[in-house]
Amino acid sequence: MEGEAAYGFIVNVDAQGSGLLSDTEKPEMRRRLYEVTNAAFEQARIRAPRLYQEDRGDGILSVLAADVPPKRVVGEWLEYLHQDLRQMNGGLKKPLRLRVGLHIGPVTADAHGRSGRAVDLACRLGDCDTAKAILKAAAGSPLVVVASDRLYEDVVLAGGRWVEPGRYRRHEVELKEGRSAAWFTVPGLSQPPDPGAAAETVRPEPPQPHGTGDSFVQNNHHHGSGQFIANGNVDTLHINQYGGDR
Repeated sequence: MEGEAAYGFIVNVDAQGSGLLSDTEKPEMRRRLYEVTNAAFEQARIRAPRLYQEDRGDGILSVLAADVPPKRVVGEWLEYLHQDLRQMNGGLKKPLRLRVGLHIGPVTADAHGRSGRAVDLACRLGDCDTAKAILKAAAGSPLVVVASDRLYEDVVLAGGRWVEPGRYRRHEVELKEGRSAAWFTVPGLSQPPDPGAAAETVRPEPPQPHGTGDSFVQNNHHHGSGQFIANGNVDTLHINQYGGDR
């Protein structure tokens, strides 16, 4: 009934890097997003009226009725989503990569959609910096999943069909409401990568002059006045200078 909170399973799906797409590219991204998400729901036998969906531009908010078995979502649906993504992305220059936030709790329905703190948390988890960093570090993986601490304790930890709690890793995340614990997994990997790995950059070594050891021969053609500074030892330096100050 409208205006009354009902217990539900909240699934928030966001596309990674959608802000970098042009206006002509976004419709195709959205088509793929809906295709792969809904195909996984159908394969997991989760359909309307037990499935409500709300468009979020570069994502989809889904709320599942209380009688949908939670393990079917964290097990079958996530596995189907992962495999369908892998198949869809084959050969694409810009593969679709998704972040999924999961939570359970009371949801309030009205004429405009669904709301509640449980909805907010599922959305915040999927959009948090840690989720983005883990997916960025998981090169080649199309999906990262973030489960709330409550969902992990109540559902994931017990295991089940395609539910492997050992593949999740706990992180403290900073959300608008404050600091919160969350559990991350990257389907297909035994453990999600360290989110700090995404911030590490390989700095190219400065070009080395030709030569042997610490010495080298350098030819410098200098026009005008100035200074020539070189790090390291210089055995031979040939300078050709034409003219003076100009």
